[in-house]
Amino acid sequence: MWMMRAGQGGRHIDDFVEKKAIAFAGERVGALSPQMSKDELLERFAEKYPEEKDGSRASWASQLLRFMTEMKIGDDVLVFDRARRRYVFGKVTSEYKWRPGLVDDSPHVRSVEWTNEIRRDVLSTATKNTLGSTLTLFKLSADAAQDIQSHKLALGKIDAEPAVASPKEEDEGLGLLSEEQFEKANEFIEDRIDRLNWEEMQELVAGVLRAMGYRTTVSEAGPDRGVDVFASPDGLGLQDPRIFVEVKHRSAQMGAKEIRAFLGGRSKGDKCLYVSTGGFSKDAQYEAERADVALSLITLPRLRQLVVEFYEKLDSETRALVPLRRLYWPVKG
Repeated sequence: MWMMRAGQGGRHIDDFVEKKAIAFAGERVGALSPQMSKDELLERFAEKYPEEKDGSRASWASQLLRFMTEMKIGDDVLVFDRARRRYVFGKVTSEYKWRPGLVDDSPHVRSVEWTNEIRRDVLSTATKNTLGSTLTLFKLSADAAQDIQSHKLALGKIDAEPAVASPKEEDEGLGLLSEEQFEKANEFIEDRIDRLNWEEMQELVAGVLRAMGYRTTVSEAGPDRGVDVFASPDGLGLQDPRIFVEVKHRSAQMGAKEIRAFLGGRSKGDKCLYVSTGGFSKDAQYEAERADVALSLITLPRLRQLVVEFYEKLDSETRALVPLRRLYWPVKG
């Protein structure tokens, strides 16, 4: 079983799933032959990417060579959908192909038949730690593969399942290691945020806004609460900006319909935030871009960034929702 990264920050995940493919970057090296040796591939990378460090080129070339030659038709493959906190599972159905334009800036392609998805929350800490590697492509251990196989759901069924709580839980080489550790840390912080219930999630969002200098009001529980969080400099809405916040804490993506409903009744001077831990559909993003009202869509990764950025200014009640400890890591001088 292989784990494949869907580009920086998972930005190609929708293309991977919709186009039934996995794709590797490296457009400048051009079409490649699986018969190429590693030395030949390294020469090609050195020629086409002279600005990259030797170690980076070697790692890149090694992973691409595995993608072309070691991966086989019928192998299991996994990709991470970060916005929805799920892994998408499938089987490789083609040999290596050169397909520029199929996936933006990633023309080295294999076809995949996606069949299942796995909620990240149900996986063991050991498996999640394994999946946190920053390598673009790597093979999973037998234990991690077994854990994943035991939690597969049919593709498209994950939103219908009840939420499952997570278990409690100097040189270039050092730079690569620190990048991996920080990536794992970011994913575990997102796990911790995602375990909050809906009331705690609203309080977290309100706490971040207070740390940014606003006064906030959180709506009382009930069927007709209006916006979930309101923020303004004076807390009364008499001073601009007046910020209206909708918070949806669920695994399902928000669509254009939800965006339109939220914006209904807002005036052009209002500022709006829509927080969705399940992410947003492409139609929702398009609806937000064309809206007459200023609107920012906040996904779980973006919320994690805000929590970390303003953590030192959060009040004690908000910090208690997502307790973090500062980590110092040595860097090359």
